[in-house]
Amino acid sequence: MKAKKSYGQHFLINEPASEKIAYGLHRKEGIRNVLEIGPGKGVLTKYFLKQDINFRAVEADRDMVAYLKEHYPILEDKIILLDFMKLNLSKVFDGEPFYLTGNYPYNISSQILFKMLQHKELIPEMIGMFQKEVADRVIAPHGSKTYGVLSVLVQAFYKGEMFMKVSPGSFSPPPKVNSAVIRLTRKENYELPCSEKLLRAVVKTSFGQRRKMIRNTLKVLIEDRDLLDSELFTKRPEHLSVDDFIELTCLIEKRKAKNELDESRD
Repeated sequence: MKAKKSYGQHFLINEPASEKIAYGLHRKEGIRNVLEIGPGKGVLTKYFLKQDINFRAVEADRDMVAYLKEHYPILEDKIILLDFMKLNLSKVFDGEPFYLTGNYPYNISSQILFKMLQHKELIPEMIGMFQKEVADRVIAPHGSKTYGVLSVLVQAFYKGEMFMKVSPGSFSPPPKVNSAVIRLTRKENYELPCSEKLLRAVVKTSFGQRRKMIRNTLKVLIEDRDLLDSELFTKRPEHLSVDDFIELTCLIEKRKAKNELDESRD
């Protein structure tokens, strides 16, 4: 089986790394469900099958599915032939929580994370392989050059850590970039004190022009000049922590609610 460029396939062939990833989840008591994205030829899958878990895999490549079923007959009813981005996550395990894992196709890795965030109530933890540049961006601290939209939105709900770095020679065919595995563990209290939709808008608008102070970029979302004069608005977006962005969003949300209330009274 050869890797297909159309699916962004780079098969992991480093066995020690594969085993380490497959056993890298901090599984909690009561949650046995694990969903693997893009199992390919099963280098991670075979280690998951040795564990006491309820395992499923989603694979878009029909040839890979046929290969897996031939070499691992136990997977017959455990593989979903579908593009992960089209998968209804609330139905995979009948609404039960599950762990997310895999050697992710690099061409959709950021999209996988955004979909995970949309279903964060179902996913307490994720461990997966990314292009190192993307992995660095996800777990970047504020103040760094790689800190951006993905960093803030993921870290608002999950604690991220670098799990391991992986060289191009660990894959077939070798990618032209370095790779890394990160682990994301959902925060115990991941409920926001503000609108999640508004937070996304604030973060994306702020980083749309990351070299400008956010008072200049966020004025499209804020009508009141006095609010823009507060200290938080005098910084550039990369200098704001995740908590700062949440505080900012709360300020904007409260001011909007006050203005709407005042208008309704007039």
